[in-house]
Amino acid sequence: MSGDTVPHSGGLRAGAAGRRRAARLSLGFGLLSVVVAISITALAGSPPLAYQYVPLALSVVVLGLPHGAVDHLVLPRARGDPVTLRSLAFVGLLYLLVGTAYAVVWFLAPVAAFVLFILVTLVHWGQGDAYALLALVRVDHLGTRASRLLALVVRGGLPMLVPLIAFPAQYAFVAETLVGLFDPDAAAALEPVFSPPARAAVAIGFGALVALALLLGFVRSGPDGRGPWLVDLTETLGLVAYFAIVPPILAIGLYFCFWHSLRHILRTMLVDPVAATALDRGAIGAASRRFARDAAPLTAGGLLVLVGIGLAVPRTPATVPDVIALYLVTIAVLTLPHVVVVTVLDREQRVWSP
Repeated sequence: MSGDTVPHSGGLRAGAAGRRRAARLSLGFGLLSVVVAISITALAGSPPLAYQYVPLALSVVVLGLPHGAVDHLVLPRARGDPVTLRSLAFVGLLYLLVGTAYAVVWFLAPVAAFVLFILVTLVHWGQGDAYALLALVRVDHLGTRASRLLALVVRGGLPMLVPLIAFPAQYAFVAETLVGLFDPDAAAALEPVFSPPARAAVAIGFGALVALALLLGFVRSGPDGRGPWLVDLTETLGLVAYFAIVPPILAIGLYFCFWHSLRHILRTMLVDPVAATALDRGAIGAASRRFARDAAPLTAGGLLVLVGIGLAVPRTPATVPDVIALYLVTIAVLTLPHVVVVTVLDREQRVWSP
């Protein structure tokens, strides 16, 4: 493949063996979760709603919430700099100011906050997969900024838009539970989004983007890049099927843990000298313990944010869907500053500078 399509090393500490191991872990766990979930749903049908919430509930401590809890360490490590009070203060103030501002939006305009949550998540999850395609899959068909932006929109749109097309009632239910924590009547403003004409327009428009991305990838991939393109094709079509078949609450919970969060955790390990060295020698357990130790303080901090928002919402959560909705609002508040950190990391690793 052509070397100029891969992000700059950007402080990667792992050697070739560590990078290959990270690629196998990310691709393996992601595809395994997709195949297993599709198979179980196809054979046994949709599980009861209470069981569908289990992956999201587990994500509080397993992969999900912790994946962003090393934001205070990842940028200095990527730059090869020591962690200083200044770098810690930057991330702390970022979370305080941006997170608080977004939390206020939830209280004042919950419908707008929900729409922003969907858009930010689309961008962020697409951002994560664009990096994985370049650095882990090592595709050679994303050699321009425009092609990488298209990959971002397609990969981020799969978990956010396919469930809207395939499961409008459940999507609306999730929107109602989140918005309803702040204003039970406000979610009615979202009803036009779930109408058949709106979903048909999304299906046609987004479907065209998916087809365009795959076709351009095939045309642009050289003989040595056909294998990586096939990985891209398999992941993309697999995710289309996954989000069209598996109920969205279950699908998002599994994807959040075993696709998006795991890939980002591996990315942070690759810039950490200690974890990267462990990956190089195959000591995945040691690398995982290192990450868990680093992520523990801010994971606990995220739980405090959850409690704080729970005490402040006008409507006390009384059901499992309400509690998970509260958790998702917390994730939303924490995601916005996290996206800023990842965007800076993208810049350090030249993800958007072919």
